[in-house]
Amino acid sequence: MPVPVGLNVWSRLVETTFPYLDRTVAPFDSLWMPDHVQYDGHKVAEGWTLLTWALARYPDKLAGHEVLCNSFRNPAHTAKMVATAQALSGGRVILGIGAGWNEEEYRAYGWPFPPTRVRIAQLAEAITLIRLLWTESPASYRGEHYQIANAVCEPRPAPIPPVMVGGHGEKYLLRVVAEHADWWNYSFRDMATYVHKQEALKAHCREVKRDYDAIEQVVRVGILIAETEREIERVKARPDTRPLGDIHLVGTPAQVTETMLGILRQGARRFTVNFADVPRPEGTWLFSATVLPHLE
Repeated sequence: MPVPVGLNVWSRLVETTFPYLDRTVAPFDSLWMPDHVQYDGHKVAEGWTLLTWALARYPDKLAGHEVLCNSFRNPAHTAKMVATAQALSGGRVILGIGAGWNEEEYRAYGWPFPPTRVRIAQLAEAITLIRLLWTESPASYRGEHYQIANAVCEPRPAPIPPVMVGGHGEKYLLRVVAEHADWWNYSFRDMATYVHKQEALKAHCREVKRDYDAIEQVVRVGILIAETEREIERVKARPDTRPLGDIHLVGTPAQVTETMLGILRQGARRFTVNFADVPRPEGTWLFSATVLPHLE
């Protein structure tokens, strides 16, 4: 059975996002959008606008964020936005959400930037509140960070979207995954680190009496792929290639396939992939032709 593989796009593509996707998206089961408002002086596209456009433009694809920053939106409003998108799209939305990390964006846009532990506690409350709004009407909730009173979220989403939590912090973030996530979104660096993070998640699952295997693992892999070693070096040297600090799998089709099959054997159930040469489509096309058929 083919493993679901989604296509992730960089926020800095902006106006080239959809020309790139129009040429590459067909073989993928889903689309994954970023959620940034600024970083490091780059032009970036806003995440929710990207998602709604993608849902309308590609009516056969699931779509979500990898991942929404909880701090950027009131979670009750997020619940309503997701519910509306779910109704309009015929049930194709996945809620990918995380605690946020990029202090530059918070300071520039005037959002409070509390310590990491507080942002993660806010994330846990936000998921509880969102699920409540999706299942009860009217809904009331009073937590340490968020409150709602007789809030109505109609139409309620059908089906209820999976909640995918992104991150890998071992002490607090993975605890939220164990307690609240349907899916866990992990950004792959190397196999040893992935295994280590899985063991941390297993420990949290034991503590909260959650079935570790019930959490679907969605592994994001940044890829630079080319037919030969010589071509790999040529792509690396191009000035428009993504910096390799963001790319942790570099290789030929056979090498990329071998690594991704290893990730599957380790417990991944879904992939999302992004490519170092976008908005050029060649790497994405090569992956689709030579790697996707082997991911079963």
